Amino acid sequence: MRSIRRHLLIALLGTLCAAMLLGGWATYRAAREEAGMLFDYHLKQIALSLRDQTFLGPAEALASDESLDYVIRVWDRNGLTVYYSKPHEALPELTRLGYSTAESPEGEWRLFAIQYHGLTIAVAQPMRVRNQLAANAAWSTLRPFFVLLPVLGVLIWVLVGRGLRPLARLAHSLHERTPDSLSPLPDDNVPDEAQPLVSSLNDLLARLKSALDAQRAFIADAAHELRTPLTALQLQTQLVERAPTEAARTAALAELKEGLQRATHAVQQLLTLARHEPGAAEYRKLPVKLADLARQSVVDHALLADARDIDLGVAETDESATVLADADALRVVFANLIGNALRYTPTGGRVDVRCGLEDVKDEGSAAFLEVSDTGSGIPVEERERVFDRFYRRGGESETGSGLGLAIVRTIADRHQARVVLGDVPSGGLRVRVVFPPRTASE
Repeated sequence: MRSIRRHLLIALLGTLCAAMLLGGWATYRAAREEAGMLFDYHLKQIALSLRDQTFLGPAEALASDESLDYVIRVWDRNGLTVYYSKPHEALPELTRLGYSTAESPEGEWRLFAIQYHGLTIAVAQPMRVRNQLAANAAWSTLRPFFVLLPVLGVLIWVLVGRGLRPLARLAHSLHERTPDSLSPLPDDNVPDEAQPLVSSLNDLLARLKSALDAQRAFIADAAHELRTPLTALQLQTQLVERAPTEAARTAALAELKEGLQRATHAVQQLLTLARHEPGAAEYRKLPVKLADLARQSVVDHALLADARDIDLGVAETDESATVLADADALRVVFANLIGNALRYTPTGGRVDVRCGLEDVKDEGSAAFLEVSDTGSGIPVEERERVFDRFYRRGGESETGSGLGLAIVRTIADRHQARVVLGDVPSGGLRVRVVFPPRTASE
């Protein structure tokens, strides 16, 4: 696990060291340049001060000091050396008058030479003297920093720790919370840099609270909805046991069978809704032809339609209506829409299934699937409520789980589709699921 404090300590100390090293290098270069100018001036002054020397007295006295960094050499007109202050020093040969830099077996030298009354006077100094002086100046600049480096490290560690203290308090606050404590985190006295984190956590907590509330409500509603059919099954079982005649037992068994079918249907719808809830298994989205699904769904419900004497068929299809979706999920949508339509359409009625493309202004074309019936329809004021779980309209003779349209909307939402309820001109309800528009390039 990476430590922010350790990372900042290393980064800050590394940056400071790099900056000081660059500063030391700049100091070294500047000191070397200034030392060069100063020593060049000394070379020239020494050479000029030797013009009137006979090299029998003062010059020998000057040269006798072994601590002197300068080397003096004098030539006569014939090129013979008449004076050499340090014969053991390998002074490079003179190439020109004035200032020059030359190499020798003992290193690099800086020379200054003049001619006076037939003599050539040269004064030289090893460059290592100047480099050493510049290095000493740079080290003098860096030494206090390196001495204080541990102190700076401790200060940075403490200051970074104090700066990260709000994050530590935030982590402690989260650690102390119970699983059901989803209230927002306080955002007062939170640094600006931590505000996005706190805002994101509060948004996450709000979504978790909403999901848990929905889950609790779902469980409570499911328990309530299942209690009624299970209680009815118990009563019907007792009626079977107490039936005085074979005919009464047969009738009780028929009612028991219908009750079992209703309970089974409710459980299947609950499981279907749970499988398609957000956060459940991921959809495997592939190109799906709506026309093929529509025809197959009609075939699957043909026996039920015949039993109710309802005309079920595919009224219109567009073979080019293709969507990127989970095919199994769309089969559930068709099954619930057709099942609801057959349940609430009277005998002799009609249920039509359609799919196709509709133009969306400035967005291309959108695929849709549609199921319409000739039933009693849904009043406008109740059309939003019918998507609530377990909601059933009063006054209906048909019983159901109240989950069909809730499942349809849940699946549609996971496909970014819209569910639109409308009227059929001849009476009845039309449910259309419209998928996101496709551009011409798609």
